[in-house]
Amino acid sequence: MKRKLLFSCLIVAGLTGNALAQEAPDPEMIQKIRDEGLNRSKVMETAFYLTDVAGPRLAGSPGLKRAQNWAVSQLKKWGMTNDSLESWGKFGKGWEVEKNYAAITEPYYHAIIAIPKAWTPGTNGPIKGEVVVLKVDSIADLDKFKGTLQGKIVMFDVVTKVARSSKPDLSRYTDEELAEMEKATAQPAPRRANTPNSPQFIAFQKARALRTAISSFLQQENVALVLSMARGTDGTVFTTNGASYADTAKAVAPELETSGEDYLRILRLVKGGQKVEMEADIKTQFFTNDLLGYDVVAEIPGTDRKLKSEVVMIGGHLDSWHGATGATDNGAGSAVMMEVMRILKAVNVKPKRTIRIALWSSEEQGLFGSRGYVLNHFGDPKTMQLKPEQAKISAYYNLDNGTGKIRGIYLQGDSVAGPVFKPWFEPFKDLGAGTITIRNTGGTDHQSFDAVGIPGFQFIQDSMDYGTRTHHSNQDTYDRLSEEDLKQAATIIASFVYNTAQRQEMIPRKELPKVVGTN
Repeated sequence: MKRKLLFSCLIVAGLTGNALAQEAPDPEMIQKIRDEGLNRSKVMETAFYLTDVAGPRLAGSPGLKRAQNWAVSQLKKWGMTNDSLESWGKFGKGWEVEKNYAAITEPYYHAIIAIPKAWTPGTNGPIKGEVVVLKVDSIADLDKFKGTLQGKIVMFDVVTKVARSSKPDLSRYTDEELAEMEKATAQPAPRRANTPNSPQFIAFQKARALRTAISSFLQQENVALVLSMARGTDGTVFTTNGASYADTAKAVAPELETSGEDYLRILRLVKGGQKVEMEADIKTQFFTNDLLGYDVVAEIPGTDRKLKSEVVMIGGHLDSWHGATGATDNGAGSAVMMEVMRILKAVNVKPKRTIRIALWSSEEQGLFGSRGYVLNHFGDPKTMQLKPEQAKISAYYNLDNGTGKIRGIYLQGDSVAGPVFKPWFEPFKDLGAGTITIRNTGGTDHQSFDAVGIPGFQFIQDSMDYGTRTHHSNQDTYDRLSEEDLKQAATIIASFVYNTAQRQEMIPRKELPKVVGTN
C-alpha cells in the first residue's frame, strides 16, 4: 500500500509539474519581446500619426477615417494579413469643427475658451449679439421668453462654482491600493436599475423632458448661439455632444461648451446688471455620404495545424472626442495594440493560434464598434444564440484607461484565469506589474466579449491625470502621453498575447452569462 501510494504521489507530482511547466513563459522569447518593446519601440511614432496627424477622431468624422486608413496601411507594412476596414453596421452622421471663434466684446474684449458641442450646427457666418440669461426650472417657464430671443446669445442661470480639488492631478496606484485589489474575493453587487416608478427614474425623465423642450424652444426662437458650462477647471473643457448623430435627428441651435471660468464670469456680469455682448464665428460640417461604422482589423496567422483556426484578440477604440486629439482616450491604447503586433512580427513569432487586432469605432457612443463585431462574429448577448466562432476565440485583451503603465489585470470575475496569468507576470515584476484582481472595470470594449461568454480582460493601469485632466477634454493631446509607460504596456501585452497563442489549451472560461431579462 505504501509503495502504491508513493507511486501515485509521484504521478500526481509529475502531472502537476508538467501543467505548471506549460504555463511558464518561454524565457528566450519573453526576453526577445522585452528587448524589442523596451529598446526599439515605435509606439510614440504610431501615437503621433494617430493623434497629431489624423487629428480629432469623433465617430464618423474625416479624422477617424484618416486614422483608420493609416492604421490599415501601417499594419500591412509591418507584415500583417487580412488588413481591412470591416463595417459593423449603421452609425449615422459624421461631424467636425471647421472654424471656432468666440469672444466677449462688451464691456471689454476677451476671447473665451469654448468648444462646439458635437453634432451641433455652426452660426452660418459671423454673428454679434447680446447675452441673455434664462432661468428655467420647468417647461412653463419658457413661455415668458417667447418672442424675445431671436438673434440673442443665450445662457442659463446656474447656481454653481468651478469645482477645485486639493488632490494632485496626476497619481499612480500605491502598493496598498494594489494589495487591496488583489484581496478582493468577489465582484461588488450590481446596483439595481431604477424602476419606472422610482423617484430617481421619475426625476431623470422630467429632466430629460425639460432639456428636450428647451432645445426645441431655442431652435424655434431662432437664437444666435447657446452657451453651456463645461465640466473642468483651469481652462480644461470636458466636451460632450449637443445633438444626435442619427441621420433622422431634428435640428438644434448652435451650442458652445465653455470653460467654467469664462461661463461664470459672463454670468456674474449679466446678473450684476452689466450689458454683455459677444461675437462668434463657428463653422461645423456634417457628413452623410457614408452612414456605416467601421473597425480596423488585421492578423498574424496561426501556424499550428490544429490550433490555427483559434484566435487571440487584442484591441482598443480608435475613435475619440473632438476637443483635442484623443491621445489618452484612446490613441494610447490603439498605439499600444498596434505596437504589440509590430513587436510580435519583429521577433518573428510563429504563433500556434491566429492573433487578431481590432481597433474599434464609436466606442464613445456605446461600444458600438465592438458590440457590432461581436454580434456579427460571435453571437447575440440578448438571446445568447452563439455562432461557431465564439467557441474558437481564446481571449480578448483590451487597453483603454489612459497612458498609465500596466500594473496588473482585471479578471472580470473569471477566477479560473487568475492562476494562468500569475506566472505570465513574473518576468515583469521589475516593471511594476503583477496585480491580479477578480474585479472588473467597466465602460469599455472587453465587456462586449464578456457578454457572450468570451474571456475578455482589461488591464489595470495607473490613472495618471486621465480622470482629472485629459479624459474627453481639450487637454487630451500627444503631450500627455507617457512614453515609458506605453512601452511597458506594449511589452507586457505582447508577452500575454504570445503566451495565449502558444498555450496548449484556450484561456479557461467562466459560466456563460444568462439571457438578458432572465433571473
